[in-house]
Amino acid sequence: MGKFVIKQGTNSQYYFSLKADNGQTILSSEGYVSKSGCEAGISSVKANAKTDNNYEKKTSSNSKYYFNLKAANGQVIGTSEMYETSAGRDNGIESVKSNAPGASVVEE
Repeated sequence: MGKFVIKQGTNSQYYFSLKADNGQTILSSEGYVSKSGCEAGISSVKANAKTDNNYEKKTSSNSKYYFNLKAANGQVIGTSEMYETSAGRDNGIESVKSNAPGASVVEE
């Protein structure tokens, strides 16, 4: 199973990333002003990860593929890494779906 890693940035904000079993980051958060806010973001990812309609598939200006995971209210709660192909992006979505719900949470 994957894991969520919480880190505090140099700007004093908290961030999480979801890492797959192989250590690859598959989803990253925006900054949160508090650790509790960051933990709430993780809970939202766990709750929303299984629903297909919560994923917004995107293409960057340099033709890389990525996705956003959105909460039920439409707010982005996580953004993927960049992928070379749309198939890679789709595999990333499947990885979030399978890893996020049961992922442990660690702080670094």
